[in-house]
Amino acid sequence: MELSERLKKIPPYLFVELDRLKSEKLKEGADVIDLGVGDPDIPTPPEIVEVAKRALEKAENHRYPSNPGSLFYRKACADYMKRRFGVDFDQEGEVVALIGSKEGIAHFPLAFVNTGDVVLCPDPAYPVYHLGTILAGGMPYYMPLKWENDFLPDLSKIPQEILERTKILWINYPNNPTGAMASREFLQEAIKLAKRYNFIVAHDAAYVEQYYEERPLSIFEVDGAKEVAIEFHSLSKTFCMTGWRIGFAAGKRELVQGLAKVKSNMDSGVFTVIQEAGAYALSNLESLVPPLRKVFQERRDLLSQELSNLGYQFRKPLATFYLWVKVPGDLSSGEFCKRVLQELAIVITPGNGFGESGEGYFRIALTVGEERLKEAVKRLSTLRL
Repeated sequence: MELSERLKKIPPYLFVELDRLKSEKLKEGADVIDLGVGDPDIPTPPEIVEVAKRALEKAENHRYPSNPGSLFYRKACADYMKRRFGVDFDQEGEVVALIGSKEGIAHFPLAFVNTGDVVLCPDPAYPVYHLGTILAGGMPYYMPLKWENDFLPDLSKIPQEILERTKILWINYPNNPTGAMASREFLQEAIKLAKRYNFIVAHDAAYVEQYYEERPLSIFEVDGAKEVAIEFHSLSKTFCMTGWRIGFAAGKRELVQGLAKVKSNMDSGVFTVIQEAGAYALSNLESLVPPLRKVFQERRDLLSQELSNLGYQFRKPLATFYLWVKVPGDLSSGEFCKRVLQELAIVITPGNGFGESGEGYFRIALTVGEERLKEAVKRLSTLRL
């Protein structure tokens, strides 16, 4: 049987290929240091786990969950948005639970994109923005994120004929893979453009709590955003809950309800036990997250200093747990990362895996402890280009 034409357009998922190469190295008996996938090594805080254990004992939680999310969970999401960003959301109509933000991001274009519609996608970027677009029959239009523009897309360079066909603008700040933050002025420009051309601003805010010196903005801290925007939040990175698969989307009622309608026909909701744990996490963010953030900040500071000492060029990230580093010498991103894996047994992510504009960079995830980071730097110091 032949694959569908839309599926043929999709390359192998970036991290699946990384896992394959890593597995080959492990079979050789190598001591692999995995700095590739953004999967924190820190366990989920025990308080969250205890809530889930208690919830698992409740027989009523073993039945189908509420598809848009239990009201108590959506209320915790709305309370979080009010507490952190000062924005009010109706938990019944303007918030929907997600099986992780990746699921919501992938499904969202199905609600609003028709065949041939344009979706503005950053490049480099999390691959799901353009993959979800392709699966919905839309046409991705790539917006380069460049060093000289602080890794913000230059919205003024998008042709008018593209803007007139645009249904969704995807943005993601704090940014994966670059670690950049968005200014209020940039977010205001995005909202203004969306209103002018009648398209949606979809903001992936997965790393909004993974910051260091300065708190990032929610799109809804910009005037007028609730008229055109939806924001995707993840508990994965914030609370080291990547395997739990829970997040939420909040925003304009019609946008949230469109996504909810897709989901009601595609999945059966988030396990209620996990929603109870998620609601506890969001309600206790102020005590749970700072210790986790401190660990990543210490790792960021350590690796930033060590890589600088080796002569690597990068901007010290203000948020996320990634370093976006220029490839030294004349190698391509893929060639450099392959050599690092083959010769040093270190997994790092080639920048071109996030899009053409990522060529010339590689991404390091701060998802191992300080001793392993020091060992990675020691190995990198032996690389001869």
